[in-house]
Amino acid sequence: MPLEWIAVRCLTDNYAWLVHGNGQTALIDAPEAAPILAELASRGWGLDLIALTHHHADHIQAVSDLVAATGARVMGNADDAARLPPLDLPVRPGETITICCEPAEVIDVSGHTVGHVAFHLPGSALAFTADSLMALGCGRLFEGSAQMMWDSLSRLNALPGQTLVCSGHDYCQGNGAFALSVDPGNEALRQRLDDTAAGRRPCAPATLEDERATNPFLRVAALRGSLGLPDAPDVDVFARLRAMKDAF
Repeated sequence: MPLEWIAVRCLTDNYAWLVHGNGQTALIDAPEAAPILAELASRGWGLDLIALTHHHADHIQAVSDLVAATGARVMGNADDAARLPPLDLPVRPGETITICCEPAEVIDVSGHTVGHVAFHLPGSALAFTADSLMALGCGRLFEGSAQMMWDSLSRLNALPGQTLVCSGHDYCQGNGAFALSVDPGNEALRQRLDDTAAGRRPCAPATLEDERATNPFLRVAALRGSLGLPDAPDVDVFARLRAMKDAF
């Protein structure tokens, strides 16, 4: 059976994700201990694993408190271990691991940071993408290049369309406004924004198919002409969009 998942709102706009099944519970990223522990307690769950996507403080700062409270083991990218809390389970991109006894693929999604990973659980159609591919957007390029992020988005875009994209922040309002500014004729985008505003559906998580239809950073081919880059490579169109979003 597919694993159960819960989005836990933390800090100002972070999402942490609890995944439960096969007698185990895992957490993807650890922004804030109190709401995560409260959610665990309300469901009578322990915590077996904390899987970290990248080293930014708002994704790792609650690890020590959560480990102390639950005894969970910590997983993260071995190649970025110097910037992460102590790892019990170092992993590397390209490996297949297990989360709640389900196979999970570790995907290199560097760009926002170098060493950022995502976790794809094909059996449950879940992808925990943190600050790489996000609802209606993508993360800023703090460490990596446009080429690096475009390659990362392309790897994620190759996953099955029914995959739920579980990202690390609720940036839906700003991302949606930017998307509409560069893709105003996109009826699927307008419908998604209207449905979210009316409470008919959450902005996140959304399927990869929905992101393909509405996320400008996955629609470079459709937007190339309107951006005045009819013959530019995809990565150049992506770089233009990212620069526009940074200034938006």
